[in-house]
Amino acid sequence: MRAVHFGAGNIGRGFIGLLLSDSGYEVTFVDVNETLVGLLRERREYTVSLANESQDTVTVRGVTAISGNDAEQVAAAVAGADLVTTAVGVNILKFIAGNIASGIRRRLAAGAAPLHIIACENAIGGSTQLKEHVYSHLNEEERQQADSRVAFPDAAVDRIVPLQHHEDPLHVTVEPFYEWVVDRSSMFEGFEPVKGVHYVQQLEPYIERKLFTVNTGHCSAAYLGYLQGIATIQEAMADEAIARHVREALDETGKMLVYKYSFNAEEHTSYIAKIMERFRNPYLTDEVVRVGRSPIRKLSPNDRLVRPALQAFAGGIEPVRLAGVMAAALRFDYADDPEAAELQAAVKELGAGAALTRYTSIPEDHPVHEMVMKQYSAWKPSNTL
Repeated sequence: MRAVHFGAGNIGRGFIGLLLSDSGYEVTFVDVNETLVGLLRERREYTVSLANESQDTVTVRGVTAISGNDAEQVAAAVAGADLVTTAVGVNILKFIAGNIASGIRRRLAAGAAPLHIIACENAIGGSTQLKEHVYSHLNEEERQQADSRVAFPDAAVDRIVPLQHHEDPLHVTVEPFYEWVVDRSSMFEGFEPVKGVHYVQQLEPYIERKLFTVNTGHCSAAYLGYLQGIATIQEAMADEAIARHVREALDETGKMLVYKYSFNAEEHTSYIAKIMERFRNPYLTDEVVRVGRSPIRKLSPNDRLVRPALQAFAGGIEPVRLAGVMAAALRFDYADDPEAAELQAAVKELGAGAALTRYTSIPEDHPVHEMVMKQYSAWKPSNTL
């Protein structure tokens, strides 16, 4: 079996590629990083270590790579694949869509077997978004043919893979925990399951549970820690006031999720506790500037802060702690992050309230907007929000 995976970065190698290989797939990575591509071609293997006490290590073999700039090779790989996956970042999906469309065009002409394409991104409906980008490169007849030959099941993925630097550029360290959930209802009959993947008929509850617990909590620790001059998530979680704020923010999202999806309240409380412990993992060193990067995306209407805050408010839950994290995100001024620079420029030009509305779409007369601005204005360098 052959799998093509877009994105040879740490998540691609340490999570998706690892599970695909473990399921018997020969994995071809596609990336624009020529150094990684060259090393994967040369070695055809790499190592993955777990961030635990024993530092367990596994060697992933039988892999190769091709340059994402080589449209001909990428299209040929997609045309001959049994499965296509991505871990490139949701904003990059549109840039890989053209080559995927070319591969699909070849498959249709050759009458190839049905294909599943799964976007493993931190986003709601990542595969659906990728499908829209891919279909924009196909004509109407090709789209109709693809509807019965190519499926784009959405997925929820969860594994903390921090920024890291190793002597071996291919080696990657990941946390022991992982979760990869795929929408079975959007797949063709007779698909080959990937070992370690959980297939479900209804994906949205799993996506929102993960996004509004793991991602919400992670960025909460990052933004609150950054305001206090703290360097890592682990150090932020060791700060009692920050950890309490993170936990209370997750209590807010948790109440909303339990109400919306009828989750068992005790089980969800245990899930939150497990996530909090993952953030504290002493064998990981995760920088707050990595987790907090792209604040504009994280403050967007359908992402990890605004969406649960507004849903909680609509359900009668006051998202005070979530509003506090949004206020902290507005102050994320990390100079090396282009989105942070853009956000700070907007705050300076428009004022914090107008900038908040621009990026979150929360009207200035909305109570949640008022909650955010109250905490934004009250913040002092010596205090945690």
